[in-house]
Amino acid sequence: MTRRAVVNALLVLAVVALFAVPLLVDGGASEYGGTDAAVTEQLEAEGYTPWFESVFSPTGDVESGLFALQAALGGGVLGYVLGRLRGRRTATGPGAPGTEPR
Repeated sequence: MTRRAVVNALLVLAVVALFAVPLLVDGGASEYGGTDAAVTEQLEAEGYTPWFESVFSPTGDVESGLFALQAALGGGVLGYVLGRLRGRRTATGPGAPGTEPR
């Protein structure tokens, strides 16, 4: 096993431990709630009333699907843009057609 492979394996192990150790040490006793829920509870306790109601309020499954669709579209656009930039850079590099001195 090469040194590079050992370093990569240790880095992967460290990242897994970074997420697993806090969950194992806690033993599932804590509630890992988001800040959105905490702020909503605090605002409701202070008597805040919303200005308007949502036009479209999807169920949890539909909401998750829409979020996944948004992430997929964003990833596709990002991949396309990065691919175009990489292709443009390699096409204008040394030895590319149209770059020979006249």
